[in-house]
Amino acid sequence: MPEQLPDSRAQAWFESHTYSGEVDVGELVSAKSASRSRISVCLPARNEASTIGVICTVIRDRLMQADGLVDELIVIDSGSSDGTAEIASAAGAAVLRPEEAPGDAASVPGKGAALWRSVAAATGDIVVWLDSDTRNFSEHFVTRLVAPLLLRPDLKLVKAFYDRPLATGDSLANDGGGRVTELAVRPLLNLLYPALSGVIQPLAGECALRREALMQLPFVAGYGVEVALLIDVVERWGLDALGQADLGVRVHRNRDLLELGQMSFEILHTLMLRFEDLGLLKSADPLERSLVQFQGRRLKVSQAAAREQLPPMKGVLARGATVTLADRSRR
Repeated sequence: MPEQLPDSRAQAWFESHTYSGEVDVGELVSAKSASRSRISVCLPARNEASTIGVICTVIRDRLMQADGLVDELIVIDSGSSDGTAEIASAAGAAVLRPEEAPGDAASVPGKGAALWRSVAAATGDIVVWLDSDTRNFSEHFVTRLVAPLLLRPDLKLVKAFYDRPLATGDSLANDGGGRVTELAVRPLLNLLYPALSGVIQPLAGECALRREALMQLPFVAGYGVEVALLIDVVERWGLDALGQADLGVRVHRNRDLLELGQMSFEILHTLMLRFEDLGLLKSADPLERSLVQFQGRRLKVSQAAAREQLPPMKGVLARGATVTLADRSRR
């Protein structure tokens, strides 16, 4: 007998909302035209000079100029010092810099803050977020994510899933990537939010979302942004508003254990606060903001950064804030 997910809601969702296989780009372009939709691809980036040019070039050449599926390509630069912004611009992307954030958010650091800024800058009805360190990028990273949204109007968010080899020098192990996901996040979701136990990659940076939904949601400024949005979408629109799409294999830069520990601490902090808000647990004291780590026997105490929560963009833009990008003012 095949194994089943322990939560019946998750099992039913997994069977009906998991998308695999090739997609016909011509069909997607027709569906996009019929729905009068625009598609924006946004890439948060900080010091990704070795990969950003290839990713932007593939999107520009194959999905914008050749097929017309993508209307807009934006790189949200977070203060890169290695020429990332210049490379992205030369490859056809509009570049959004930190100082161009709406309202008072220019100084807020973190991946979530970069994604939040992209919501103000993008003009597409569908926003695709892609990580900028992918080494094996192909146009299917975009087409397989947008296909469910173009073909199913009830969906709000489509998360990617993929195999994640672990890179050690020039060699790749078949598995071993996704250590924060498998050691921390999925176990905690299974314990306290089992409806999401069928989501294979809850932290995937590759996802596609409807902008009208994004405008209504708060954003955690740091690495907790992906899992917070996942929970917030399900809480507001239900589990059936969520889908996941198979992107095959993703090869990217792997972080060391200390970096992963800091990332995990930040994400778990976000989850604990979300679960408290939902009444799923209660902490006796405020959550600790410092992470104690050891490098060998040497003590290292890190202050977890970028855990602020940014307000829904709809309210920010309604107050008259703007984002200037490529000489255009967008609201």
